Amino acid sequence: MSGILVVGDGPAAHRLAERLRGHGHTGPLTVLGAEPAHHRPLLTDVVAGRLPAEAVRLPPLPDTRVSTGTVVTGIDRARHEVRARQGGTETVHSYDTLVLATGARPVVPDIVGATGGDGHLAAGVTTLRTASDCARITGETVVVLGGGPLGVETASALAARGTDTTLICAHPHPLHERLGETCAALLTETLEQAGVTMLGGRTVVRRTPDRVLLDDGTNLRADTLVLCTGAAPDVRLARAAGLRVRTGIVVDDRLRTSDPHIHALGDCAELNGRAPGGVDTAWAQADALAAILTGHATVHRPTPTVFRLRTRFADVSCVGDPADFDRPGARTVTLTDQANRRHARLALRDEHLVAAVLFGVPEAIAALGIAHRYGRPVPSDLLGLLLGPPARPAPVGSETDEDALVCLCNNVRRPALVKAWQSGARTVTALAGATRATTGCGGCGPLVARLCDDWEHEARPAPERAR
Repeated sequence: MSGILVVGDGPAAHRLAERLRGHGHTGPLTVLGAEPAHHRPLLTDVVAGRLPAEAVRLPPLPDTRVSTGTVVTGIDRARHEVRARQGGTETVHSYDTLVLATGARPVVPDIVGATGGDGHLAAGVTTLRTASDCARITGETVVVLGGGPLGVETASALAARGTDTTLICAHPHPLHERLGETCAALLTETLEQAGVTMLGGRTVVRRTPDRVLLDDGTNLRADTLVLCTGAAPDVRLARAAGLRVRTGIVVDDRLRTSDPHIHALGDCAELNGRAPGGVDTAWAQADALAAILTGHATVHRPTPTVFRLRTRFADVSCVGDPADFDRPGARTVTLTDQANRRHARLALRDEHLVAAVLFGVPEAIAALGIAHRYGRPVPSDLLGLLLGPPARPAPVGSETDEDALVCLCNNVRRPALVKAWQSGARTVTALAGATRATTGCGGCGPLVARLCDDWEHEARPAPERAR
């Protein structure tokens, strides 16, 4: 059987290698990556101190040659070879099929003092893309720049661990364009109550040791400046190799690039003019590509867009594209309960959910997210669902509730986790891969970790009594 070479060490590469073996690929399988693979959705739990860094490591891949600390430097398409550097050694890896899972690179804004003469980030400045980035966020006062999901999640995690945190965003409120004025303002209020200092309509223009200067002249203390200013598909290898590139590496519905021997998936891939990114998309593409490369007659069909903010302070979810609210034939339903900090804006077509912005209605988030994902009609008592109790329900019932709902985002119940554990998924990241628990808002991460600890303890043999 042909040899498959995967370039990348993120969730997409890991999932693909795992699924290839599951689909019966018996040929050589090699993964080249710079860092050990980790489960990126849980990074902010590490920042918050809820999980140790080792908890986000993805489990070892069976029957797979994994070469970490490897930087790929070029692709020779004519020879079917990849050139790489590991330490000070140059290496060459041949392939029959090459898969690019190069992910995305953080976008670093042009801030005076944020980078050194070598182009690397200065001391006290970091992005948050890898597990090693978490350890770079130090000090008593942290400024987070960026009003997108990662900026909000990072600021929330820092506030949760008691760090003096300021979140700076260019718009009046974080996620302003995605949520709309009403919902974004509720998010600002909630973050401020959680201890995050919010500065909207501002940006950082200069970094000096332990401080940042804003565009309005404000000077703030900042032991660490965290740049959550977006990410761009990493297409450098593909472009240098002459593959077709737009925003991402252009692929078809079989995830093939312009070279039929090379595929791409995950954050670096662009299908139908979109490079959506995200772990759920990467996993869906990996599942499809594993089947394709093992001879199954299938294609990748993009999954519906669903986003849920990973913070314990606010239940926020967006379903579909914001443009869907303005498409012909859509009926809009809006509910705002300012006193209880609840907001819902839905776009419906023939009683099916087209798009939604939801805040503070966790039960509705779960129910509507499932309806959208599987194309089901919305619940008949839609108003009752939206007007349900505003308090966030516990992720799990009592300790004796064997059928308890653990992951609200992905509707994962305890029996599914037990089954995955018994099948060999013995870590948080392995359970996430098997069930998708923890991959939504991430709020169930510590609970899943505790279940892992409990089951491991129960599985240990009892110590023999001394005679």
